[in-house]
Amino acid sequence: MPKTATINMRIEPTIKDQAENVFSNFGISVTDAINIFLHASIMEGGFPFQPKQPLYNKETLLAMQEARDIMEGKIEAKRYSSLSALMDELDAEESNA
Repeated sequence: MPKTATINMRIEPTIKDQAENVFSNFGISVTDAINIFLHASIMEGGFPFQPKQPLYNKETLLAMQEARDIMEGKIEAKRYSSLSALMDELDAEESNA
């Protein structure tokens, strides 16, 4: 059956590049991979895998929120004058833990 339908997608360029690298190792294109996904979805009657939301521990969730806050300018990122200053703070945090 000839391919006649077109799907236009918007995706982050870095994600596209990473996917191309992964699929090229299998000798297929991103388009081929999407076709495989769609065929498998049809055969399974849904996702061909079980979608799950990642479970993060409290420390990871706090770190992710801190990163979002830094990116949004809500808090200022910590800066260190030297590697030894950073190491001193990390050692102090470890001692307090």
